[in-house]
Amino acid sequence: MSIAVGDSYHVHIGAGLLDRVAETATNKALIVHQPVLRSQAEALAAQFSEAYTFEIPDAEDGKTLGVAERAWDFLGEKNFSRSDLVVGLGGGATTDIAGFIASAWMRGIRVVQVPTTLLAMVDAAVGGKTGINTAAGKNLVGAFHEPHAVYVDLDFLKTLPEEEIISGSAEIIKTGFIGDEEILRIYESGEDKLPELIERSIAVKARVVAADLKESSLREILNYGHTFGHAVELVENYRWRHGNAVAVGMSFIAHLSHQQGLIDAPLLQRHLDIITSVGLPIRYEGDFDALYEAMTRDKKNRGGGIRFVAITQVGKTTRLEGMTKEQLRAAFEAMNQ
Repeated sequence: MSIAVGDSYHVHIGAGLLDRVAETATNKALIVHQPVLRSQAEALAAQFSEAYTFEIPDAEDGKTLGVAERAWDFLGEKNFSRSDLVVGLGGGATTDIAGFIASAWMRGIRVVQVPTTLLAMVDAAVGGKTGINTAAGKNLVGAFHEPHAVYVDLDFLKTLPEEEIISGSAEIIKTGFIGDEEILRIYESGEDKLPELIERSIAVKARVVAADLKESSLREILNYGHTFGHAVELVENYRWRHGNAVAVGMSFIAHLSHQQGLIDAPLLQRHLDIITSVGLPIRYEGDFDALYEAMTRDKKNRGGGIRFVAITQVGKTTRLEGMTKEQLRAAFEAMNQ
């Protein structure tokens, strides 16, 4: 099937889609990939008339300015022009850096995203956000650069380890709480409907992104659970899986929202039950002061205050601002009881 992201591009979902990627090239292609995907990258390169593979470090270690600089030097060496293409083949970190490389080369060339993890399929590869990590925080340096196309090849799910499926489920659950209650019902039923969950989750994100590409208003809701989650990732030096961090982030904001009277006890418990049902964590017993400092660096903050995306009911979002440090600490302590 194919899901349109406004009038900009399509997300193609199905099995055996890797063979279609080369249809998007008119000239040269650079295939950015992680070490574990070397053979798939080489096979994909063989489908183009002229293509090069470019290997980057695994996970968040690949999202650095040094990696981007090395890629730009390579593009220059191979005379890549505005008619050429970058392909991001891999997890979310790969699609992030591939998009960033493409966004800056000659002020923007085409990028095609081929996500190979569940997390990347439902989140990182869709939406046009690109970025790298710095000492100041995650994804604070980047650009909005929409992909030319996204190919979600479900065959990659067959070889993913269970922990990758578990981690990626956090972003699907997030879209359920902000935009599609049927996602939550499927998880609560215990049915094995991963392809449908992927389609529904991407559809939620596509609707939001099409309405607000550059996160000026509506798109911010896609950061549900991410303010606390990104703080965990920063404190842990990006060694926590993103999905696990988002899961505890949703637990935190649910506790905070309950304490502030935005949601009732059953909706708080619904968060905890669904998150734990797939094997994701709901607690993080770290240093609260370090987490608080990390949250003050979040991209959504305005005027120096920490800003949270919250919900008042499933599918209805709001913002929480002006929380004191002690109010946040109380939610943190409640989460860890």
